[in-house]
Amino acid sequence: MTKRLKRIVIKVGSSTLTDRSGCLDREYLASLTSQIADLRSKGYEVVLVTSGSIRAGMERMDLTTRPRTIPEKQAAAAIGQGLLMQMYADLFARHKTTVAQVLLTKADFGHRKRYLNVRNCMLTLLSYSAVPIVNENDTVAVDEIRVGDNDNLAALVASSLQAAWLIILSDIPGLCDADPEKCKSASVIPVVEKITPAIHALAGGTHGVSGTGGMRTKIEAAEVAVSSGVTMVIADGRRPNVLADILAGKQVGTKFLPVAETLRSRKRWIAFGAAARGSVTVNDGAKEKICEGGKSLLAAGITDVSGSFSGGDLVKVLDQAGNQIARGLVNYSASEIERIKGKRSSDIEGILGYKDFDEVIHRDNLVPSV
Repeated sequence: MTKRLKRIVIKVGSSTLTDRSGCLDREYLASLTSQIADLRSKGYEVVLVTSGSIRAGMERMDLTTRPRTIPEKQAAAAIGQGLLMQMYADLFARHKTTVAQVLLTKADFGHRKRYLNVRNCMLTLLSYSAVPIVNENDTVAVDEIRVGDNDNLAALVASSLQAAWLIILSDIPGLCDADPEKCKSASVIPVVEKITPAIHALAGGTHGVSGTGGMRTKIEAAEVAVSSGVTMVIADGRRPNVLADILAGKQVGTKFLPVAETLRSRKRWIAFGAAARGSVTVNDGAKEKICEGGKSLLAAGITDVSGSFSGGDLVKVLDQAGNQIARGLVNYSASEIERIKGKRSSDIEGILGYKDFDEVIHRDNLVPSV
């Protein structure tokens, strides 16, 4: 079995880590680390993406309500992150396992060199038989550089590492065919072969007061995972032996199957890692060529430009209804595209006085959305 097939990213949220009183559940943490140690004894490489730093900080500061402002949350996270890591370090030490702290922001994924550095660091940690423990770097992350939730952070990590599995341990049993809070007959969907608008419609908001994610963020994470060749499972994190049962092929939670044609490393970064600096809107003809024909984006198909960006930056490609249909690296700046939009490629040099490329976005740098 290849290393990729034995590589797993496990994400556990605050609502799963806490007990009924809202405190970090040490007994559950002991069970989780024991399950992970058991997987490692069977040859699996495991990366743990964990929430809980703010909750740990709240405990130390005797706070009964979750901080509301960004500085208050950052302060709680700064106090709690070391405490959380010490808990994990002590618990994994019982299994003679070394842990490593990895704190990330969206900016680490948006910059190609930093993205590769993070990836290489975690792969090296795995080669040393350590367990990388990943969390968002809340002490420095503000809105513009936040991933925002650990579901999507876990998916980005799984994608970058080419993991075989992403297992999201939650306080819910999986994706249900109706809102279980409103419909008593709602049941868990065992397998999702394709993420359709109907699947998105099933996603609700955040449940519970401890976490920041909900089913919506889990579906977003699934889109990243399956496009990267990763099988994702949403399961009840409190189920006994949940990790072993999932990997043994038992029906646990909801399994999202990877797509047949997965993205290569660089296109995964374009699709999910980098932050868009602006957008271009295209007509229906260009949309068809991009989505169905796998063609490059030419100036003739562009109807509008938004944002301030330079050549080489990543932008969203939108259709006439404002829906994102692709992401790509542009060959021209926003001001240049504004001048050449709707024009033929043969007209570019006459308009700009030069023509470095025929395409605004070459198909090799263009990734259609899922």
